[in-house]
Amino acid sequence: MRRSSQTKPIEKSTPCFLKNSPVIADSSQPPKVGFVSLGCPKALVDSEQILTRLRAEGYLISPSYEGADLVVVNTCGFIDAAVEESLDTIGEALAANGKVIVTGCLGVREDVIRQAHPQVLAITGPHASDEVLQHVHAHLPQPHDPYTSLIPPQGIKLTPPHFAYLKISEGCNHTCTFCIIPSLRGPLVSRPVGDVLLEAKHLAEAGVRELLVISQDTSAYGVDLKYRTGFFGGRPVKTRLRELCAALAEFGIWVRLHYVYPYPSVDELLPLMAEGKILPYLDVPFQHASPRILKAMKRPASSENNLERIKAWRAVCPDITLRSTFITGFPGETEAEFEELLNFIEEARLDRVGCFAYSPVAGATANALPGGLPDEVREERRRRLMDVQEDISAELLAAKIGREIEVLVDEVDEEGTIARSSADAPEIDGLVFINDFFAAEAGDFLRVRVLDADEHDLYAEIAER
Repeated sequence: MRRSSQTKPIEKSTPCFLKNSPVIADSSQPPKVGFVSLGCPKALVDSEQILTRLRAEGYLISPSYEGADLVVVNTCGFIDAAVEESLDTIGEALAANGKVIVTGCLGVREDVIRQAHPQVLAITGPHASDEVLQHVHAHLPQPHDPYTSLIPPQGIKLTPPHFAYLKISEGCNHTCTFCIIPSLRGPLVSRPVGDVLLEAKHLAEAGVRELLVISQDTSAYGVDLKYRTGFFGGRPVKTRLRELCAALAEFGIWVRLHYVYPYPSVDELLPLMAEGKILPYLDVPFQHASPRILKAMKRPASSENNLERIKAWRAVCPDITLRSTFITGFPGETEAEFEELLNFIEEARLDRVGCFAYSPVAGATANALPGGLPDEVREERRRRLMDVQEDISAELLAAKIGREIEVLVDEVDEEGTIARSSADAPEIDGLVFINDFFAAEAGDFLRVRVLDADEHDLYAEIAER
């Protein structure tokens, strides 16, 4: 879960927070809004869009509850742990401030929020920036003289200046039995390709060095629009993932793809990776390897031969990094089917793997499936899978010792430099630690030589002196 370091707003000294009355801010100061952002990168982009609009209208963003006139909490409602964190955060904001607007995925379950926190000012669902702004206006009137010139073209970002998430679509058309995302965020709605490329252009011009392309189903970009042709810079561009990636490559920065389902159309992206136009990195949520379990999950591309597809991808782009996530202990999963998953892990030799013990989600159809497994079995299988993957990861990283690679600097302190390679997405993958003392800044690209490795990270020195 991500909580923005930017947030935690407000509290006025007066204890009278009237639910249906707007807060009267000090007329000598622009009103301040605090913001807490929870959940996935898609929710983070929603938060960025809301913050951008707030700043465009003249509101200030408060870094603390105590300094704000109102708090917006963007919630996550995907799994029970996320629901609990969201409710705790709402309660924390109410206790410290008393004036809270709730948005995001948990907002779809308004009854759950109202039962726990009946005093919240308003509740909206996800990707509802118009509604959020309307509620903010109702409870904290908009300044009379908006300072629109204070807003940079790329908008307000919650990520460090050198990388940014680029959301290309909203929602999902799939009906995976363990997931409630379609009911939270709706069906697939692809953004116009011209709008996506214009946002990417503004980000690149602002100094962003890495774009992380995200959506619920990145491979399906443009399906709902029948891949219609859009325009950017006066030239036609088809609303399809391959054409979008080719256009993004022209900005000369790293382009990393997340949430890519293994459809045959993904094969068209590999030449772009082999040619160095976009990063040789795919985040592909396989979730399982047993055909029966995948069918029970109602996973898209469940009938694909994923091992053969992985071999084909590596034949075109040998340096490709493959990340995936898996679920252990799905209802009815037998020991033999789990062993099938372990065999897949051992043969596929994926670079990065995340694994979750199956967790029932309120509203998910998988809850009605027979054969539910005890918590300890689900967790024991998760640990076994990660033990196997840890050995694979250590071997793959050890093979990089002695190689020279390009890295992007994330942070520099008195102990050295922390960076990431093309194989490492921020916050979910490994790091490259460089112990040399030299002048570098976040966002710099460096050439380094790998000296050592462990199960997750690399240790390197500067290769170019």
